[in-house]
Amino acid sequence: MKTISEYAKEIQQFNNERNWGQYHNPKDVAIALMIEAGEILEHFRFKHEAKNKEELAEEIADVFIYLLLLADKSEINIDEWFNKKMEKNRKKYPGHNLL
Repeated sequence: MKTISEYAKEIQQFNNERNWGQYHNPKDVAIALMIEAGEILEHFRFKHEAKNKEELAEEIADVFIYLLLLADKSEINIDEWFNKKMEKNRKKYPGHNLL
């Protein structure tokens, strides 16, 4: 399995090969991210489970791609900030020992 940094580099290379960087400013990438997130919601409209898991998986992958692209274009180290946020969450929401 790849690391987050490896996924981000693959996305960057893919976009560079197509000269798409000119279209990927943080605002436009954030808009695309929200559109893709909305497409996930379509799979749950009027139901509790997505009927087509493959289509849902593609939409989740699109969100992941745009999220990593947004972090890159905003010069945010997603590895670092993931760890910082999880530590903050652990302090804010301590786990309960069930044993």
